[in-house]
Amino acid sequence: MDVFPREKRSQIMSRVGGKNTKPEIAVRSLLHNLGYRFRLHRKDLPGKPDITLPKHKVVIFVHGCFWHGHADCSRSKRPSTNDEFWRKKLDKNIERDKANIISLKQLGWDVFTVWTCEVADTNKLKSKLLSLFERRQKDAGYEV
Repeated sequence: MDVFPREKRSQIMSRVGGKNTKPEIAVRSLLHNLGYRFRLHRKDLPGKPDITLPKHKVVIFVHGCFWHGHADCSRSKRPSTNDEFWRKKLDKNIERDKANIISLKQLGWDVFTVWTCEVADTNKLKSKLLSLFERRQKDAGYEV
């Protein structure tokens, strides 16, 4: 049972943003501090990735655990009310994400997803991002 009336819940959900969220800004800040430069929300790429690093041929999606179905994450628990609506909506998001990843990989991009639950541990996220770029450099034949 929801703690808010239907109208209030609708108002709350309508205000959920898709761009420049706090987790996205945190990832961008970390990348910038590491010396990486990037572009935001490129409309010419499938899924309009949150962050694009053209020099490295890497795109980063900063996904909300709930909205994009982060497996085995407590934040991705689906509502028990209006089950059919939420199942269709969230399953559609997950399928769209999969299709966008396939399209981006076919275009030669390395796709990386950061989940909102991962943003809180800055050191772990930093290590994860650095390992991504080290792997890319090794794959390209550069010494790391």
